Amino acid sequence: MWLLKTEPSSYAYDDLERDKGATWDGVKNPVALRNLRAMKEGDAALIYHTGDEKAVVGTALVVRAAYPDPKSKDPRSVVVDLTPAGRLPRPVTLAEIRQLPAFAESPLLRQGRLSVVPLTKEQWNALTKKTAE
Repeated sequence: MWLLKTEPSSYAYDDLERDKGATWDGVKNPVALRNLRAMKEGDAALIYHTGDEKAVVGTALVVRAAYPDPKSKDPRSVVVDLTPAGRLPRPVTLAEIRQLPAFAESPLLRQGRLSVVPLTKEQWNALTKKTAE
């Protein structure tokens, strides 16, 4: 399970739903690229809007595991293909996430600029439970 960050003014969850899927590209950070390479077909992801929103807003599924970025000349660059799996009942803000014990040691909070973050089952469940409150 994963959390993928995106700037909504560049590509928002609404865009993913409208397009019925997307190639997740533009990842440059070596740690984020390593995480992207670890994504497998069928993995679940939460989509997090950065910028002014700073909130998890929707879910997606990986429909194609990591493969070389066809738009990049850098052989280290990879992408994955996603399909939307549903908008959350309500966004979960970063402030709320900071209050969840499951995220105490999460790279989401410790490495704020990391755009691809692994999630444990406990973290996924804590976030999705929070949307029902």
